[in-house]
Amino acid sequence: MDTHIDGRSITRVRYETRLRELTVTGVRQLTPHLIRIGLHGDFDGFQSLGFDDHVKLFFPDPETGILTLPVMGAVPEDPKPVMRDYTPRQFDAKSQTLDIEFALHDAGPASLWAMNARVGDLLTIGGPRGSTLIPQTFDGYVMIGDDTALPAIARRLEEMPAGTPVCVVAEVDSLDDRLHFNTHADLRVHWVYRQATQNNSLLEALRGLHLPQNDVHIWVACESSQAKLIRTHLIEDHGARPQWIRASGYWRKGDAGAHDTIGD
Repeated sequence: MDTHIDGRSITRVRYETRLRELTVTGVRQLTPHLIRIGLHGDFDGFQSLGFDDHVKLFFPDPETGILTLPVMGAVPEDPKPVMRDYTPRQFDAKSQTLDIEFALHDAGPASLWAMNARVGDLLTIGGPRGSTLIPQTFDGYVMIGDDTALPAIARRLEEMPAGTPVCVVAEVDSLDDRLHFNTHADLRVHWVYRQATQNNSLLEALRGLHLPQNDVHIWVACESSQAKLIRTHLIEDHGARPQWIRASGYWRKGDAGAHDTIGD
């Protein structure tokens, strides 16, 4: 399905999904709070065309150790599966491998699994259900996010055509948590260091920035309530067009398993 926004086509693609049991082939610590896990298995029919796609990862219950999975596409209520959404960072169809990066901040099941993952461990995933494809015909792009958004940002930058103007505003814990982005885009990065207070560090940083103008697509992914405030700020203070903003809550305070689409 295509959605035409001011002459630009946002394409949405749906996929058939199934569960896949994968084997860990590598563990790499990228930064103090970001781990890349390599996975291998049967990826027949697997597709991920969008940089911000997400697959569901299933983990054993932290209290019981029991792994509960959907049956015939239905999610049981008791016990309910322990699952989290993650970006397919890099997929290689030839080698049948998938890389997923984990931002480590809470003591939840995903972080605990990633911190203890070893070669040979098993992980079950499902999806993605589909992709949203944003055209590369805008005058420029802005990407705003915290640690959980770094895999999607890095993937998008790798896919950008040479010379594409891109502004990234990324929140991390410290200087050591910064990433080197591989890209041929004309990239400008503003690193924001997480504050000990409850303030929205990304929003405060945006107040002092001059963002690109004209026909610019803006992508936002961070804590849900912060994403809502940022979207409102972009519209009211930066004059951004609502239809050219794609904002998501990659997690919600008190609920790391949430994934929200932010709109009007």
